[in-house]
Amino acid sequence: MSERAPDLAAAIPDGSALVTMSVAGQRFGIPIERVRDVFTITEMTPVPLSRPDVAGLLNMRGRIVTAIDLRRRLGLPEAAAASARTAVGIEVEGDSFGLIVDRVDEIAAADPTLADKPAHLGQPWASLSRAVHRRPDGILIELDVDAVLALDSPSHA
Repeated sequence: MSERAPDLAAAIPDGSALVTMSVAGQRFGIPIERVRDVFTITEMTPVPLSRPDVAGLLNMRGRIVTAIDLRRRLGLPEAAAASARTAVGIEVEGDSFGLIVDRVDEIAAADPTLADKPAHLGQPWASLSRAVHRRPDGILIELDVDAVLALDSPSHA
């Protein structure tokens, strides 16, 4: 399954949309313009001696994609069972990444008037998030994609 998320941005008039996802029971969002696609991981090649949050490499329609386990990157508990894994495809400066998540939920409008980050937000949340959105269905943490993908920074695993 692959879906071009930017094509869905037309549903949100001002373009301030987030692709929302769940990881270990926590809801996260990524600005829709940063998402290349959403896909199911069918086969992955492990990378020996890599960081714990680098799950492996994927061949995605001819491009090499580095799979990042978002649970490990955020210091969240491991999944109970390995089932079909979903990833959100991101490109940064010509490099392709897949953020492994439990599921992708929806495309949601981001309300900039409600976007704040509490001062007491602990690590790694403070360094890897842009904002915390209060929504009728709960809290949504907007991830800072560049910080999450800064593989030269210490892992939070």
